[in-house]
Amino acid sequence: MPFEFQGKHVTVAGLGVSGVPAAKVLHGLGARVTVVNDGADERARAQAAELEALGITVRLGDGDTLPDGTELIVTAPGWKPTKPLFTAAGQAGVPVWGDVELAWRLRRPDSAPWLAVTGTNGKTTTVQMLASILKAAGLRTAAVGNIGVSLLDAVTGDEEYDVLAVELSSYQLHWAPSLRAHSAAVLNLAPDHLDWHGSMEAYAADKGRIYEGNRVACVYNVADKATEDLVREADVEEGCRAIGFTLGSPAPSQLGVVDGILVDRAFVENRHKNAQELAEVSDVNPPAPHNIANALAAAALARAFGVPAVAVRDGLRAFTPDAHRIAHVADVDGVAYVDDSKATNTHATEASLAAYESIVWIAGGLAKGATFDELVAGAAKRLRGAVLIGADRALIREALARHAPEVPVVDLERTDTGAMLQAVQEARRLARPGDTVLLAPACASMDMFTNYNQRGDAFAQAVRELGA
Repeated sequence: MPFEFQGKHVTVAGLGVSGVPAAKVLHGLGARVTVVNDGADERARAQAAELEALGITVRLGDGDTLPDGTELIVTAPGWKPTKPLFTAAGQAGVPVWGDVELAWRLRRPDSAPWLAVTGTNGKTTTVQMLASILKAAGLRTAAVGNIGVSLLDAVTGDEEYDVLAVELSSYQLHWAPSLRAHSAAVLNLAPDHLDWHGSMEAYAADKGRIYEGNRVACVYNVADKATEDLVREADVEEGCRAIGFTLGSPAPSQLGVVDGILVDRAFVENRHKNAQELAEVSDVNPPAPHNIANALAAAALARAFGVPAVAVRDGLRAFTPDAHRIAHVADVDGVAYVDDSKATNTHATEASLAAYESIVWIAGGLAKGATFDELVAGAAKRLRGAVLIGADRALIREALARHAPEVPVVDLERTDTGAMLQAVQEARRLARPGDTVLLAPACASMDMFTNYNQRGDAFAQAVRELGA
């Protein structure tokens, strides 16, 4: 039965990019909305004033107490399930939805199906590739969800779509129990956000929710068995298929790579004997191994929706990745300088390091509980040198001492933003023609920078100063 909002007491947990539009939509549906928020900073007060002007009640500085009469909570995705607000809701039998669940419930019966993507790394790039492929096929689409465009806006706005390319985080999936995508992909699984989920098992289970009720295809990573395990555990509609992607030669019901060509052995007639060429590896920008995997996942979802092969090629050719994702900044004295500031965990950095043969590695920042032994051991043969910055650089230095003791290491104590210029200068000193100086920090940026974007910008600026 559809949820009737008219007159219902709905509590919205959290302001920000999801809470404000959720409160407005619910208010417009006739719900009696109360917004609760932990903080009461200047931004929160401004957002509260905007909502209060509409007649919405806002309670700042208390996000733990369940307002009297609450019949439904709609929460911002980042709020931990262990918060007292949700404990109280559970005891009172009050359901808790995220903004994605709300958007799913508000879809019109004839609204666009969702092609959904999650994974520890590569979600945004894959969803953008998917949207580019869908557009190349002449379909009305948008990249939405965790990518910055609100799903609520997409499903309640005036613009009509044929299909949506949806990025979903583990947080969003946790709070979206009734979501049922047309087809979905889990790109990879590595430890992340474990402080929020409580365990790797809980994190994986929330990622796996994306497969529940899939109609056409559950897309998994052949190289990451945990993603295939999630497919096996999912309750899908009859006829839904498991579709793998691999950087090797594909088996039937897989997409893969043969002699520099992306090929499809899943969505073709007689897939045991036939394959369809989709694109060349050179059509993928940049053609690093993990990005080719992203392209194959995007292609699999598009093909599950019936997109022709030529649109896969044209869409990949038209795609330009966001900044700070293995972005080539410049060549200086025969050395390539590459910005992968978005590599904020060890899994992403492992993929980045695998893309180059001889590397001077700039790394460090906030480790968020990560360990680096496995990462360093796997990359040791590729490292010409390392320059370490940030609050937790000692953890990487110690891993290098254990697993790559012959690699020269520069440890920069300064933690102001000017440290990046010194780091690039030190990397230049260690590099030789043919090497790549790679910013792939394996850590978060907030000890020295506002975010990974500012960190990448500082790296690019430092490289430009070298070139000058």
